[in-house]
Amino acid sequence: MEPGLASSKISDMDYHSLNAMLNLYDADGKIQFDKDREAARQYFLQHVNQNTVFFHNFEERLRYLIDNEYYEKELLDQYDTKFVEQLTDEAYAMKFRFPAFLGAFKFFTSYALKTFDGKRYLERFEDRVVMVALGLARGDQELARGFMREMISGRFQPATPTFLNLGKAQRGELVSCFLLRVEDNMESISRGINSSLQLSKRGGGVALSLSNIREAGAPIKKIENQSSGIIPVMKLLEDSFSYANQLGARQGAGAVYLNAHHPDIMKFLDTKRENADEKIRIKTLSLGVVVPDITFELAKKNEDMYLFSPYDVERVYGVPFGDISVTEKYAEMVADARIKKTKISARQFFQTVAELQFESGYPYIVFEDTVNAANPIKGRINMSNLCSEILQVNTPTTYNEDLSYNEIGKDISCNLGSMNIAMAMDGGDLAGTVDLAIRSLTAVSDMSSITSVRSIEDGNAQSHAIGLGQMNLHGYLAREHVHYGSEEGIDFTNIYFYTVLFHALTASNKIAIERGEVFGGFADSKYASGEFFDKYTDAAWEPETERVREMFANAGITIPNQADWTALKASVMEHGIYNQNLQAVPPTGSISYINNSTSSIHPIASKVEIRKEGKLGRVYYPAPFMTNENLEYYTDAYEIGAEKIIDTYAAATQHVDQGLSLTLFFKDTATTRDINKAQIYAWRKGIKTIYYIRLRQLALEGTDMTECVSCML
Repeated sequence: MEPGLASSKISDMDYHSLNAMLNLYDADGKIQFDKDREAARQYFLQHVNQNTVFFHNFEERLRYLIDNEYYEKELLDQYDTKFVEQLTDEAYAMKFRFPAFLGAFKFFTSYALKTFDGKRYLERFEDRVVMVALGLARGDQELARGFMREMISGRFQPATPTFLNLGKAQRGELVSCFLLRVEDNMESISRGINSSLQLSKRGGGVALSLSNIREAGAPIKKIENQSSGIIPVMKLLEDSFSYANQLGARQGAGAVYLNAHHPDIMKFLDTKRENADEKIRIKTLSLGVVVPDITFELAKKNEDMYLFSPYDVERVYGVPFGDISVTEKYAEMVADARIKKTKISARQFFQTVAELQFESGYPYIVFEDTVNAANPIKGRINMSNLCSEILQVNTPTTYNEDLSYNEIGKDISCNLGSMNIAMAMDGGDLAGTVDLAIRSLTAVSDMSSITSVRSIEDGNAQSHAIGLGQMNLHGYLAREHVHYGSEEGIDFTNIYFYTVLFHALTASNKIAIERGEVFGGFADSKYASGEFFDKYTDAAWEPETERVREMFANAGITIPNQADWTALKASVMEHGIYNQNLQAVPPTGSISYINNSTSSIHPIASKVEIRKEGKLGRVYYPAPFMTNENLEYYTDAYEIGAEKIIDTYAAATQHVDQGLSLTLFFKDTATTRDINKAQIYAWRKGIKTIYYIRLRQLALEGTDMTECVSCML
């Protein structure tokens, strides 16, 4: 066939058909990557261009969007109109293009500003980036220019709620992920349900800790066998999230966490069994289990594990059960006759967890003692979020008899965004990219004020906590001809996260100096004492392989040395840091597609991913940077196996102050024993949390557990 004729026939095809050709090999048995690129081009020609509102010039467009309340006037009033036009011109001059059809489709379907009837587009990618940059910079022109360049280049991408909403007059919150603790009293339980409704109404996913609530059969006002335990609370929460379904756009999303040594733990797990009684079955609420070291130690010895009444523990120790280290106090609580206790087989507990993960992917797991040993902040971490990467200290809220606040505690909001590892390395200025990323996330924290939930509002105002994530690790390694999970792959992960940490702390330290302000509680942290820095000042962290040394050298990126860390330590101890928490690695979904990235830092699930996208049906997404010549570097997660994934995450974890959303993938031949072995291996390697367990047959049925839809990342 003549080239011209072939080109003509391709251009006559619709974009959906072109994208579908990714699923068909050509005559030589090769993947047709060019068809997907053409699909992206045709999507603009056949759909976007024809459905975009036309304006004669920039001024006409801006005036229309302000006058008709599409854009936020107060935001734009911070800038001269000429600067906004200049920044927009600069953005378009960078010649951004979507490398894959799904990226373009995701952007225009989920992010671009549309007319109020939803039928026509008012923004291109560049326009959305400019408005987000202007919003984050809050009047600072140079900062706005820096934010714009990082986003257009793909080096940094704010999370969905920020990228979707900022700059729009009719918008939701800039954050959509929250953590609440619940205390053992009706006031706190009812407040937790109300807060969940308020946050869910605003598009948020909410996780709640139930570990402090007394078990079924516990006394109320000294009358025995009165408490109904946690299951009715879970049912109330599930109904609440179903009711607050965000204008029918999607189901409200919630998760609940429970300590493994809570007396209701087995009932808690049973709620997710496929054959559970409808009276207790939990269908849409996600479950997470907080597991201390002692639980593993008891299982290793094949001993029973004691479950302790939260009601009695709080009476004896004067603090809620979730704020107690079960490992430290275990023998003491076993011997204390004042604390009611029951026991189950530790191995049976882990067997049940594996069975349920095999059936449903739940529960998530938080390795409590690992988390708290690495925590640089005074206080205890006793839960995580919907995607298991947020790990922050919380404190209780107490109430007066009239239900007014006695003391407002500290709950958590997730201020998130992620760097594209490949683009950040290509940029050659990792320090600059991290600095701008930290400043953008700090702006999100500063601008977020959830007044409907005071503990969230106050917690955010005190902590200025953020979560800088990463994505495209597998895509970058494959492009550089490095196998995921190999010695070089793990070495790169270690040094990359080590370097990012240095620059993140440097950026937060600079902000503290500029503002003359540190996060609440800094003086009691391991940053203030300098203890946090010891492992970096006492030993040299360098690449162990020549290949990784070359990767950084070729990118022009300098790896921090001990002298750099010593200087940073001194500056932090003197001036502090602005952000209580700096890093958290979420399971990036939609933002990965618009950035042409592999999700988070886990390996690909397939070379060509198949997704179901509404009325369009099946859409195909090729792994970033994949060609017919480098396919061998795109081994999927099921073939790579759990151990290499855990090894990779362990290398990153040691440099991340919060968590990393770790999904483990198993072949369809896996057993519950394989899952148990992976859990034990993860615990021994210092992993902090496990998100989903994913089996290959689930993937073939179209289940996509790696995208944290609830948190909208």
